[in-house]
Parts: sequence; C-alpha cells; structure tokens
Amino acid sequence: MSDTAASSTVEDVVRRRRDDLVALSHAIHAEPELAFEEYRSCAKVAALVAERGFEITENAGGLATAFRASYGSGPLTVGVCAEYDALPEIGHACGHNIIAASAVGTALALADVADDLGLTVVLVGTPAEEAGGGKVLMLDAGVFDDLAATVMLHPGPVDIAAARSLALSEVWVTYRGRESHAAVAPYLGVNAADAVTVTQVAIGLLRQQLSPGQMMHGIITEAGLVPNVIPAKAQLRYTMRATETSALRDLEQRMAGCFQAGAVATGCEYDVAEASPMYQELTPDGFLAETFRAEMQRLGRTPLPAEMEASLPLGSTDMGNVTKVMPGIHPVVGVDAGGASVHQPGFAAAAASASGDTAVVEGAIMLARTVVALAESATERDRVLELQERRVAS
Repeated sequence: MSDTAASSTVEDVVRRRRDDLVALSHAIHAEPELAFEEYRSCAKVAALVAERGFEITENAGGLATAFRASYGSGPLTVGVCAEYDALPEIGHACGHNIIAASAVGTALALADVADDLGLTVVLVGTPAEEAGGGKVLMLDAGVFDDLAATVMLHPGPVDIAAARSLALSEVWVTYRGRESHAAVAPYLGVNAADAVTVTQVAIGLLRQQLSPGQMMHGIITEAGLVPNVIPAKAQLRYTMRATETSALRDLEQRMAGCFQAGAVATGCEYDVAEASPMYQELTPDGFLAETFRAEMQRLGRTPLPAEMEASLPLGSTDMGNVTKVMPGIHPVVGVDAGGASVHQPGFAAAAASASGDTAVVEGAIMLARTVVALAESATERDRVLELQERRVAS
C-alpha cells in the first residue's frame, strides 16, 4: 500500500500517542471485568477520545457498559469496535485490553484526517463479547444503523488478515426431578443428575457423526449439593458451533434430541433456554482484508497465506453478526505468548507484555491506514455507501 498524506498522518498520530495507548491497555488488563460489568474499563476507553473532542453517547443500545464516541461530519461513517470484557478467573486471556487500546488509537488517528477524507469516525464500545453478545444486542437496538463499515482486530498467536470464525449458539439445559433420601428411599426420587449423565453420554456418541466444522462443548453447573439426597435439579450450559449458520441449526436439532433423552430416560422435566444471542460466522470484506494484509506485510509481519485462513477458524465472535450486515473485518494480530493460545493464563500474561504493547500500536496503525485506504478509493467508498443505502432502504 502506497503512502498518502493521510496514511502517513494516522501512523504518526498513533506513534505519538503510544504511551497513552499502552497505559490504557495495561490499565484495563490490571482490572479485569466480566460481561456487562465493565464499568471501569468502559470509562477508561471513553476517556481518551472524550479528551480529543469526540461526542460521547453513553448507554448505547440500552447497555450500561456500551457507548458511542463520534468525531467528524463526513458522509462516510466508519465504526471501530472496542471490546473490554474479561474471562472468569483468567482475566484478559483473550486480550481484549489490546482490542480496546488499539481501537482507541485507530479512532484518535482517524480524527486527525476526518475532515480531509469526508469521514465520520465512530468508536463503538461493545461489552460482553465473551458471553452475552453485546454487539448482537446493539445491532438489534440500531446502534450500527448509520455505519457504512466497521473494523476491529483481535490478538492471537499468529497474524491472520482475513480471519474467519464459527457460528455459535449457547443454551442452558435444566432438569427437574424429585428429592429423596439416597439410602432410605431412593425409589421415591427422580434423579436430575442422572438426566445429565444420560445427556452427556448421548452427546458423546453424537460426536462421531458430526459434520466437519461442527462441535459442541459444555459444563455441568449444578448437579446436587450432598451425596445422600437424590438431586432434584441439575443444569448444563452447552455451546454449539459450526462453520456456517445453516450447519449450526442442524447441530442444534441433533443436540435437542440428546437433551430430551436425559429427561425421557429418567422421568425428569426439562427446559432449554438461550444463554446468549446466536453468533454468526465472520464474513470479512475482501477489500478491507486485503488492505490490512498489505499493511501487515509493510510492518514486517507475516500473515498466514490466504489459502490457509479458511481452515483456521478463530473460535466465535459477535463481530460475525456485524459483518453479515455491513462490510467489516476482524483480523488477528500476532502476539508472542510463548506457545500459549487465547483463553490460557499464558496469553493473559502476554496481553500486557512488550509484544502485546506492539500489537496495540501496530494494530491501530494498520486499522487506521486501512480505513484511510477505503476513504481514499472512490470505487470502494462508493461501494460501501451504496450498500449502506440499500440496507437503510430495506
């Protein structure tokens, strides 16, 4: 990608603000907060752009830890997503502190060229990516309606320009039986924990019949309190994934049979409730992804070859739902975690390391220059604006 005045400017801004961005990343990392509870992190992320003159809208989409921060008045409105929720016990093992700080750096850089590029920059603070589907809720509430494109990045063990993800759905499965003394009158009990056992066995047998890309994983969250009482209540939380939404729906139907089997075999009553909105698979925009790939190479990174990307799904993210609605990207920026991968304690440590700090700075540069390229390409600019007009009209 060739340098223009605007692309050079945004890189200079990010490098100038390096200390602020790294400090933000470390501050979020030091105080991990779970989904929908990210009050301190949300405030930290909004503070730097507020100082720059961004107009802040709190409680975006009716969510207490979501916000929008807007700058500029150009006809091309581009969103930059910040995530900042952490995981129970292992904190920022998914590196959302890096996501948030790089998003702030991107927004600050683009603010300096917004008037020249006819751009409106919107930093979108999105809570509850790990559990709860914050972006899905915000999409449904209209928070993304005025955006023509949306970008963000995610740290990981390797560089991936056109990152993919799996569609995901998550459910609570609750079985209800009847208590009884486990020795005196077990025959009077209806064992909800046994329903869980039957269900888990059925799921285990189903695994050999799955289509490529389908998978499921779950935990038992409740199965009795003491061994001498037949458990009257037991509960599972299960996640189902597939490469595409249609395959996920097929898996959901097959898993429904396993959940029912536990109830039928034991005589329990049961119900299945959605634990989180469905996450759709990522659909990266071709122009944005290839521009980001060129930026990776320009900075000396080595993104995975394009032919390998589709075979290395990223897990699941509610950013997939955004990319189904508008052009967007969710590339992975490599962090040296000593062999650890995301959702491992070793990656949590790496998220506040020198390599993590580099990901913050270089990630912001690459995202900002990618948005500049979109704004400066008449063809691509017109394309995303036309897509936005069609979306609004429909």
